[in-house]
Amino acid sequence: MNHEKVYSMSFSKIYPLLVSKAEKKGRTLEEVTQVITWLTGYTAEEIEKAAAGSVTYGDFFRNAPHLNPNRKLITGVICGVRVETIEEPLMQEIRYLDKLVDELAKGKVMEKILRDGT
Repeated sequence: MNHEKVYSMSFSKIYPLLVSKAEKKGRTLEEVTQVITWLTGYTAEEIEKAAAGSVTYGDFFRNAPHLNPNRKLITGVICGVRVETIEEPLMQEIRYLDKLVDELAKGKVMEKILRDGT
């Protein structure tokens, strides 16, 4: 996979896809925002601004205010790859979000999605 191609994609193109995936399964925009906020430390307003702007997907994660330390508890397969074994740090952050949105779309309860370390 060409990581740079993924990193250079516009967050404004990716974000609606993440929301759509969740909404198709009966979840909400607010829940997607909650997941992104938990993972990255962005506020809902900052996420909206990024989604309306020209920030790249890579920069969205590179500039995240506070990556949640409990994100390392996210495990499982996304796109055929175990997220906990991804060696490229930035790609791992991106796949963490993919995994969280996937869990949301599969109906997992928010308390389980937002790992608290217990």
